[in-house]
Amino acid sequence: MYIYTMLHIDAFQTLADPTRRLVLEALRSGEKQVNDIVALAGVHQSGVSRHLRILAEAGFVGMRPDGQRRLYYSLRPEPFRALEAWLASYRNLWEARLDRFGVALEKQRTSQRADKEKRR
Repeated sequence: MYIYTMLHIDAFQTLADPTRRLVLEALRSGEKQVNDIVALAGVHQSGVSRHLRILAEAGFVGMRPDGQRRLYYSLRPEPFRALEAWLASYRNLWEARLDRFGVALEKQRTSQRADKEKRR
């Protein structure tokens, strides 16, 4: 379990950087070359390359060579699925709390309506 948690901490650390999130957003519509990502993310080419390397090392991005130096980058689904699975384990906790909160609000509303009826 500890290793599983550490993987997600690394994923969250990777995604914590706003520039890396811009790079990921640029890749959402499909495979792109570095210059296309630079244009979409609005970040200098050296910065995009550095963040692509970090994202690739973390498993979020894959690359496909085409010709001598042309590289195409794309999102890899596996780390996003792992994050979704990790978050799903907490979804029941959040939903249960929201359900209890909804019940408490409804009791309060019912009580307030009853108090108004008594005053009439």
